[in-house]
Amino acid sequence: MNTNSSPASRRFGRQRLKGLIGKEFLQIRRDPSSLAIAFLMPVFLLLLFGYGVSLDARHIPVGLIVEKPTPEAASFTAAFEHSAYFEPMPFADMRAAEQALQLRTINAIIRLRGNFSRTLFSPRSAPIQVIVDGVDANTARLISGYIQGVWNQWLIHQAEARGRALDRPVVLEYRIWFNSAVRSRNFLVPGLIAVIMTLIGALLTAMVVAREWERGTMEALIATPVSVLEVLLGKLIPYYILGMGGMLLSIAMAVFLFKVPLVGSFWVLLVAGTLFLLVALGMGLVISIVAKNQFVAGQAAIIVTFLPAFILSGFIFDIDSMPPAIQAFTYLVAARYFVAILQTVFLAGNVWGVILPNLAVLLFMAVLFFALAARRAPRRLE
Repeated sequence: MNTNSSPASRRFGRQRLKGLIGKEFLQIRRDPSSLAIAFLMPVFLLLLFGYGVSLDARHIPVGLIVEKPTPEAASFTAAFEHSAYFEPMPFADMRAAEQALQLRTINAIIRLRGNFSRTLFSPRSAPIQVIVDGVDANTARLISGYIQGVWNQWLIHQAEARGRALDRPVVLEYRIWFNSAVRSRNFLVPGLIAVIMTLIGALLTAMVVAREWERGTMEALIATPVSVLEVLLGKLIPYYILGMGGMLLSIAMAVFLFKVPLVGSFWVLLVAGTLFLLVALGMGLVISIVAKNQFVAGQAAIIVTFLPAFILSGFIFDIDSMPPAIQAFTYLVAARYFVAILQTVFLAGNVWGVILPNLAVLLFMAVLFFALAARRAPRRLE
């Protein structure tokens, strides 16, 4: 059944748009779930992931076996006791240490052989034995690197104390850019903001049109002299305001609570957040228009937006390490581009060679999703 309003009455009108925006804000006040999504969800997820997820390995329990106590052996074990990365646990023999490793009480075994002091600087000897639990491959690599670092630093100190040069073919002098503290939280929290904004934007609008169909108000809305553009803008603007409030809250928590350095411009971050939020809101609108059911729309928003953003955006998992087919698929994930902008602006600054191409893709995606929403928006009763 077609509506009786004429095309002239469907022209864009500010008063009608203001009325639709007021209607949405009234609905938000009556149903505060949107406020919870916009403000409580970012706080909960940032606290959960910010404190609960860490790629750093600290206070690692390791077993120490000293077959023959010597001053050199005592000095070496003291290096582990004063390290922030290890919690050494002495064992009397190898059997007890292996049993502790099997029970996951310790993560590694460091065994100093009986000839440790005698063969310390011999290039053809292995005065220590290291056994690492390799169940968690990433942690195993970190532990191996940390032990190697402690060993190299201790050897240098011992060589200097004895007035001799340490025979090393290559001397590595490294400098860390952009995250000199090497805190995984500085890398994770900006990426987490992108995941949170994906979920917020999609959920805020995913159930908007679906709710209209469920409550039977869509028929009344279509019967009024409002255009499709007015309907979309009337539903977009209130949730855009809520979403930007959630983003500003997330940035404030990242900077002041988690102490993530913001090297670049806040205004660049705001522009990028605006474009990305428009993409997320547009995806939610398309889902809500197609689903016509709040439960289905909510589930679809989580599956279609949140999971790809979490797994395929580079937030935690390195995209370059993925299979080529999956790497190609990540170009369809909007969060990939926002994660790149966030991590660059937070840690490296305004690197325009990274920021501008990603902003261009986000702008294209925002236009695409709103074009789809306008095309699929209901214009008549069926």
